[in-house]
Parts: sequence; C-alpha cells; structure tokens
Amino acid sequence: MRADPLRLRADVEALASRFHPRSAAHPGNLARAGAFLAEAFRAAGAEVEEQSYPAFRSTYRNVLARFGPDTPERIVVGAHYDAAGDDPGADDDASGVAGLLEIARMLAQSPPPIRVELAAYTLEEPPGFATEAMGSVVHARSLKAADVRVRLMLSLEMIGAFSDAPGSQSVPVGMKRSAYPTTGNFIAIVGRSGHAGMVAEIAAAMRYASSVPVETLVASRDTPGVDLADHRSFWDLDYPAVMVTDTAFFRNPRYHTPEDTPETLDYRRMAEVVEGVHCVVQAVARR
Repeated sequence: MRADPLRLRADVEALASRFHPRSAAHPGNLARAGAFLAEAFRAAGAEVEEQSYPAFRSTYRNVLARFGPDTPERIVVGAHYDAAGDDPGADDDASGVAGLLEIARMLAQSPPPIRVELAAYTLEEPPGFATEAMGSVVHARSLKAADVRVRLMLSLEMIGAFSDAPGSQSVPVGMKRSAYPTTGNFIAIVGRSGHAGMVAEIAAAMRYASSVPVETLVASRDTPGVDLADHRSFWDLDYPAVMVTDTAFFRNPRYHTPEDTPETLDYRRMAEVVEGVHCVVQAVARR
C-alpha cells in the first residue's frame, strides 16, 4: 500500500501556513488546526475523539482517530501538531502529523484486527514539554486509568528531512561517530535500554516496506535526544514505545528556526517512511 507524497506535502503546507503560528501562546490557531485534523481523520473513516484539557489558562486538545475493533489492547501512533514559538514547524512536527493522516487513509483501506489509535498531540513543545500539560501525558494517563494495554506506541517525531551530503549527520555527545552513518539519508528507530529485540523487529518491518535505510539506537534515557518527544510520556508509564525520527537537530539545521518550512522536506522519502510505519502497525497488530 502506497503513501502519496503530494498529499503529504499538502498536509504539511496546511499546518505550516494556514494555522501558523502553532505554539501554546496561540490557542486559537491550535484549536483551528485540531479541527482541521479531526475533519481529515473523519474523512478517512476514523472514529474521532477530541480530548480537551486545561493548561496555561486556556483549553487545548488532542485529536484521537481510531481504527479496528474495540479491543482491550491497542497500538498507538502519535505526533504533535504544535510548533516551537513562531516557527512554521514543517519538519517539527507537521511532517509527523501528515504521516498520521496518511496512515489513517491507509488503515481505512485495510482495517487492522486490533484497535489502532492515531493521536495528534498538542503542547509537546515548551512550555508544555516535560510537564503535565503535554498532550501525550494526558493521553497516556487516560489509557492507564482505563486499564488499556498498549502493545506498542510509535512517536513520529520529524520524518521529512534527509540529506545525501557527506557529513550531514551528527550523533549525540559521548557516542562514537563511527557507530552511525555520517550522511543523513536514513530514518532512525530509537528505543530504551532493554527493548533491543522490539526495536530490531520494528526496524525489520520498516526495511521490508521501504527502501530508506533504517538505523536503530537502543539507549538509556540520559543519552542526549533519546526522550525528547511524545514517547517519553509512555515510557513514564512503562508502556513499550519507540521514536521514529530523522534525528532532528542531529541532522536538520533548520530545527526550531523560521527556516523549518515545507519546501525543505523530502516528500518521496517521507512517503516511504510512512509506508514503513504502516507496515509496522499491521505486523504488530497481527502478531
């Protein structure tokens, strides 16, 4: 099943322009972006819930899209639709949210045998980050309170920046540079210590469905960059979770700048990443 690069670009452009800026300081724009996402998920055939909650003297909402039967166990795929400050936030993280919308369209064509929940989160960026105001914290806690078993959570955190230039990829401080490619042409799967087998299975499924190279990192949470996304909220509750990422500031020099714009992304390779994630979801759902 193929993802559509043109549709991915259209969704990134909509988020980066029509609802700009998308920070916590602009709750009206975030509300309009959330409504746009809810409508798109419904158009794809999802059962949609808008999970509202108070923060910073306003109200924010996660947009949850569900596919498959209502089973006690589920798979969660999440990405955040807010952006840092006044930045367009094309890669961070309109790319991940566009991926969610495309996965919704793909799941509608081939419904999974267990419940799959696609979650568009708000307030991942500061001042929400690492606080109870993070949308993914609200969502993860609601699942735990309902005694939902999460088979896997996949956090799509920047999936659109690629480079074939030598030296375009760096690594976290303290990690041997020779341990990973120095060209930023791959997608990374990041998991926590003790989950090496799960990370390897996810990487294998992505390689099966996509020609984009896949690298893996299994590390402790104190490794720089390892928990800087919505999967951290699921780790905090001992749910199995990984981050799917183009490695953010280890590759993309436009990270958290006004230059993080839609035309800088590689939608062909981004589409292949989305196809890989969809393959992971279907494989894990049928496990």
